[in-house]
Amino acid sequence: MASKSFSEEDLSCPVCCEIFKDPLILSCSHSICKVCLQKFWESKGSRECPVCRRSSSKELPPVNLALKNLCESFSVEKIQRSSAGSEVLCSQHGEKLKLFCLEDQQLVCFVCRDSAKHRNHRFQPVDEAAVEFKENLKMKLKPLQETLKIFKDVKLTWNQTAEKIQIQTQHTERRIKEEFQKLHQFLHDEEAARIAALREEEEQKSQMMTEKMEKMSREISSLSDTVRAIEEEMGAEDVSFLQNYRTTITRTQCRLEHPERLSGALIHVEKHLENLKFTVWEKMQEIIHYTPVTLNPITAHPQLVLSEDLTSVRLSDERQKLPDNPERFNNTTSVLGSEGFNSGTHCWDVDVGENTRWVLGVMTESAEIKGAVYRKSGIWYMCYYDGKYYAGSTPKPATLLSVNRKLQKIRVMLDWDGGKLSFSDAVNNTHLHTHTHTFTERVFPYFSTVCELSPLRILPVKVRVSVEHQS
Repeated sequence: MASKSFSEEDLSCPVCCEIFKDPLILSCSHSICKVCLQKFWESKGSRECPVCRRSSSKELPPVNLALKNLCESFSVEKIQRSSAGSEVLCSQHGEKLKLFCLEDQQLVCFVCRDSAKHRNHRFQPVDEAAVEFKENLKMKLKPLQETLKIFKDVKLTWNQTAEKIQIQTQHTERRIKEEFQKLHQFLHDEEAARIAALREEEEQKSQMMTEKMEKMSREISSLSDTVRAIEEEMGAEDVSFLQNYRTTITRTQCRLEHPERLSGALIHVEKHLENLKFTVWEKMQEIIHYTPVTLNPITAHPQLVLSEDLTSVRLSDERQKLPDNPERFNNTTSVLGSEGFNSGTHCWDVDVGENTRWVLGVMTESAEIKGAVYRKSGIWYMCYYDGKYYAGSTPKPATLLSVNRKLQKIRVMLDWDGGKLSFSDAVNNTHLHTHTHTFTERVFPYFSTVCELSPLRILPVKVRVSVEHQS
């Protein structure tokens, strides 16, 4: 038959690695089991080939009839070969192997059963022994099958993670280019402004020099005419000279102001070049913002949406398709800061605005992120819900705070060495609550919200450029 030219591997589905069942052929010419393809598309959320990732234009690809017939023929031949091979004869006595020796774990014939080699051994008919041992093997196979499923699921997750890495790289590269474009534009505008100022000074001083040169030229011309006229009189006859002497001597009495020495005529190069890099850097404060804490997107619950600059977080009504990596919250709509602290004093202000339910605080590095985090230790916090303010540390219940006004901005101050975590009203610097605890490990800023109306926004701090004079 035609199937004899194919191996079992040739006729196996690339997804389940079994002989094809109802193979469907995609537009890219790859064939996949119908059930395997449907499961793959459901998990991916898009119609693409599991082998080459090319998109499929058809919602239900056609059946590969040739391959289906080939697989069915191959399966029939496999069964027939198995059946024919079951009638194996005893190599010693030429009899059919109808019994199975339980002690020696081997097939025997009736003659073997009565031989001295198998004396006092227990036997079972082949069909009974096969059923019993298949059941035993089935039990041992089950953990392997479960492990195989786990491995396949993990591989699928890893494939999704690999795709997410590519998306993250493209997105981050775009953001880097945008940020540098802003810096390039600022430097370009600053360069243009400084060159314009230089050109303006050049034009003013060049105009001044032109006016002075023109005046000087007129005076030189007038003086030249006077000198020439006097020289001509001096060369005249004595009588004529003496007749015009009074007029000539009057001409010599013209007095011109001595040309002034030009002060400040040159370009003030120092004004344009003095500490150029520093002054530009100082001016960059207008476009540069520094936020003491930024959010870590790989920790964010799939229902949280972070801003492009990673300084604000809001709740979405839809759950994003994100890898369930070990660092990501999967039960509580929370996110951690990108930098942890294990020493020093740190402070950050959060604009809670009209957010109706939020939690701010710190979380230890070893605290469990998965599951219900408030039932486990490792978080010190202040929160707001149902119009009231609370403070607490997990897993203990929170205590009510006596705050009789609506807070807009919360200041969180961590004194790691001093063992204090304080909360205050950032608008008027009024103290709200302080947790005391001896911290022994790194802690990360913690944010949580279940409100879609208003985001939590970490506020930037003012950047100052200073010069230190050495004595």
